[in-house]
Amino acid sequence: MTDDLLLPGQRLARGVCRLLRSHDFATLEEVVPRPGLRVDVMALGPKGEIWVVECKSSRADFMADHKWQGYLEWCDRFFWAVTTDFPVELLPEGAGLIIADDYSGEIVSMGPLDALPGARRKALTLKFARMAALRHHGLRDPRV
Repeated sequence: MTDDLLLPGQRLARGVCRLLRSHDFATLEEVVPRPGLRVDVMALGPKGEIWVVECKSSRADFMADHKWQGYLEWCDRFFWAVTTDFPVELLPEGAGLIIADDYSGEIVSMGPLDALPGARRKALTLKFARMAALRHHGLRDPRV
């Protein structure tokens, strides 16, 4: 997909995914951990850790988000990802911060570790793997 077809939040998510890949994380965009929640980026680390990154491309995008607290129970660490011109003072404390653009980013601060319960981690890891496999299959065989 060319850059001009991507929305600002999608371009930001792409930069976040590239950053996390450089840290040996596998990433998926637009993951639904449970009905009613859709996280922008979910990342699975080399030791099985699960991070959620919520991408905010503008002040208005952030102000319209009323579901982000629901994402906390679905990850070991939670991050906000914003551009360099985003007013970071708006972001709630207690989360990590990633500054990113269309192509990469930097982890400015780590979100606090709040380890997932084992059963939830297993279920979420399985969901992540199945979603990745199904998306890959859809790319190889779009008629499915």
